[in-house]
This record gives sequence, structure tokens and C-alpha cells, in this order.
Amino acid sequence: MKDIHEVLRRKQAQYTQLGKQIEMLQQAAEKLREVAPLLAESDGEDDSAVLTEVDEENSNAMAAKAGAQSATAASKPARSTTPRWP
Repeated sequence: MKDIHEVLRRKQAQYTQLGKQIEMLQQAAEKLREVAPLLAESDGEDDSAVLTEVDEENSNAMAAKAGAQSATAASKPARSTTPRWP
């Protein structure tokens, strides 16, 4: 059988922890309310153009890397990746 005082102490500790978490979430929400108007003011078209350029550069770089890896794999025999100790 559990000691009622120990159960009560645990529940009070959990209650205190939840109170702290709620307070931190409220503070984060206040900060988000302050920042949200600043984010809304930015021009979305400029951001999407930049993101499109970055996506294109990343896809080109990934394609070049994949091509280089397949060429390297074809020219070299497969090696074990197990580390060797002297």
C-alpha cells in the first residue's frame, strides 16, 4: 500500500512543475504576439522568390553530388566501412 503523504508530495511536485510550464508557455505566447506583426509586415513575394532560388541551387548541388558519387562508386571497388585498429 502506498503512503498517502508520499503520493501527496509527488502530486504537489507535479502540480508545481505544470504551473512552471504554463507560465513559460504564456511568456512564449506574449513574445510571439510581439513578433507576429513584424513577420506579417515582410513582403511575402520577395521571400518566396528567395526560397525558390535556394531550392533550385540545392537541387542542382544535390544532383551534382549524386552524379559524382555514382561516378566515384563505379571507379572504385567497394570497401568495408568497419574501422580497423592497429
